[in-house]
Amino acid sequence: MDSFRTLAGILLSAAAVEGLVRPGGVGRVPALGWNSWNAFACDINATKVLTAARQVLDLGLKDLGYEYINIDDCWSIKSQRDPVTKRMIPDPIKFPDGISGVADEIHRLGLKVGIYSSAGTETCAGYPASLGYERIDAQTFADWGIDYLKYDNCGVPSNWTDLYTYCVPDFTNGNHFPNGSCPDLEMPAPEGYDWRESNTARRYRRMRDALLSVNRTIAYSLCVWGQGDVGTWGNETGNSWRISGDITPSWTRIADLANQNTFLLNDADFWGYPDPDMLEVGNGNLTVAENRAHFALWAVMKAPLIIGTPLDKISPEHVAILKNKYLIDFNQDPVVGRPAYPFKWGYNADWTFDPLHPAEYWSGDSYNLGGTLVLMLNSEEETGLRRARWSEVPELEVSKDEKGEGGEEVGFEVIDIWSGENLGCVRGGIAREVQGHDVVGFVVMRRC
Repeated sequence: MDSFRTLAGILLSAAAVEGLVRPGGVGRVPALGWNSWNAFACDINATKVLTAARQVLDLGLKDLGYEYINIDDCWSIKSQRDPVTKRMIPDPIKFPDGISGVADEIHRLGLKVGIYSSAGTETCAGYPASLGYERIDAQTFADWGIDYLKYDNCGVPSNWTDLYTYCVPDFTNGNHFPNGSCPDLEMPAPEGYDWRESNTARRYRRMRDALLSVNRTIAYSLCVWGQGDVGTWGNETGNSWRISGDITPSWTRIADLANQNTFLLNDADFWGYPDPDMLEVGNGNLTVAENRAHFALWAVMKAPLIIGTPLDKISPEHVAILKNKYLIDFNQDPVVGRPAYPFKWGYNADWTFDPLHPAEYWSGDSYNLGGTLVLMLNSEEETGLRRARWSEVPELEVSKDEKGEGGEEVGFEVIDIWSGENLGCVRGGIAREVQGHDVVGFVVMRRC
């Protein structure tokens, strides 16, 4: 289907159209931070938010670039705006000093603060949302000192739904269609239809324009669930855009989202990135290996890295994953905007859309790392061998018959991203036994 381009097309495509350029470089690289939803859902208050902010400092996460502390749904009084100003009202029990009071505290810590609303009449939890109040809400958020807006897709009235239907092959949420295809749509768009003219695109542009009209730079995260072929207009509208429904702390869902996003990476570059949703590292019953693979895949796809676990209870093993400097440096590269791409699928034939077994072999150049990052995933349950030859990695530009001194194949200096160990000159390629649902990764640097 057209919206799920083949990776052959990705590798041949030109750089993405320049996106929503903001002052001070806001939104140029993926956002790093924390969000309240996966940790607490609606059970939020100022104490929990400020505890997370302080933990970002105490755990050393701020030093690695984590900066946004984002308040998700359920922060306001339900079903009510101020009768005079029409502004949303922070819940005085949850936030006795208001959102601005929390923002002041977060700013004093040298961090930034985010808020949540929806491009409808109600949020997903039934609280006031912003459709029809975009200018009022954008100015309110600016006055409160907000730095980031997550903008959801709930509460859409019938007069704002799209004329045509668009399918997102979201396997975990019930759309079990073979090879990433979709069934017959109720009202498919005609050939050549410009999804920029859809009501979905229009709803999200209204808030973009409102944010651009205020005297404060607010990063804009479109929580649009992949609707309206957002990849065709997301980068001119926001700094990131959700590709699908919500993540859950299960390997099945993580693999599904990684697989979906693989086919959307040609939309990723500076100022705009497809978003497979927030991190579940530290949540549910994910194994350490699954947490490691989850974080690594999100990092190399240049997804926003938004932590979603209670940071005052997180284990040292999970903190170490979130603080992997090699993966963060790749994700935040100031010179190379493109993400890593698969150079072969491994478990499946190349270009296979498989929600349980995403592509296993990834590579991408990085100025920050001074070389090429090579990642190898084991998408299977059992431990198995994963092997990559340098001649397979496109960034290394090694011909298959190239030889080095003494008749050996060409070598590269290699660093293991998890241990930090310099493996010295590794010739020909690299192989490792990899646990089920785990990844190994290497920075491949100068020839040797």
